[in-house]
Amino acid sequence: MSDAIRSCILTRDRDVRDNLVRLALAPDGQVHPDIRAKAPGRGAWIGVPRSALETALAKGKLKGALARAFKTADFVIPADLPQRIANALERNALDRLGLESRSGTLLTGSDKIASVARGGQLHALYHAADAAADGAGKLAQAWRVGSEREGSALKGLALPVGRTILALALGRENVVHIGLTDRAAAKRVSDALDRWLHFIGPDTLSAPCAQVAQGASAPRQDGVEHIAERTTQEEFE
Repeated sequence: MSDAIRSCILTRDRDVRDNLVRLALAPDGQVHPDIRAKAPGRGAWIGVPRSALETALAKGKLKGALARAFKTADFVIPADLPQRIANALERNALDRLGLESRSGTLLTGSDKIASVARGGQLHALYHAADAAADGAGKLAQAWRVGSEREGSALKGLALPVGRTILALALGRENVVHIGLTDRAAAKRVSDALDRWLHFIGPDTLSAPCAQVAQGASAPRQDGVEHIAERTTQEEFE
């Protein structure tokens, strides 16, 4: 993670660059998402959710903001740019889960996760979108007991993808629940998920869980107010 601060070209709100999405101007004049901020050439940063970006795109405000950032009007914004960003953020988040899976900091399987949760070794908990509510609830209870937070709202987060997609990303079979047993790994996954979930919006999250006390919705430690809490679509209407 980089601590460099950047401004969203649409709202002028400032945040660390790794919480934003960079848009890059390719040599052929196309604007494309540069999720890892490594593409050469001119770039601009956005921190708004998809709904606000679509409004800005439809009303021409994104075009104007990019023209000022790129210092040229000679570029083309793909009509499906919001979908391209969503796809790239999803790939980035799933890639991060895959890396943690291969490094040994990620567990799957209810019994294994419940065991480390009760032992106080669980740092983040996630579920497939099609996970059963009772299974997610039992793991959440084990997590609360193990962390000595019984009676709290501590629980996992249901991701907006099903078990089949998670299984492909992790290279495992039937991934319904995911637990992270390393604090640094949980932070890395949280950072990747935060950008994706902030962009696609809360309406994409589904049962069994809507929020998480540790993980993708955990309070940031960088001291910068998260743009997700401040930006609304009304700013562009």
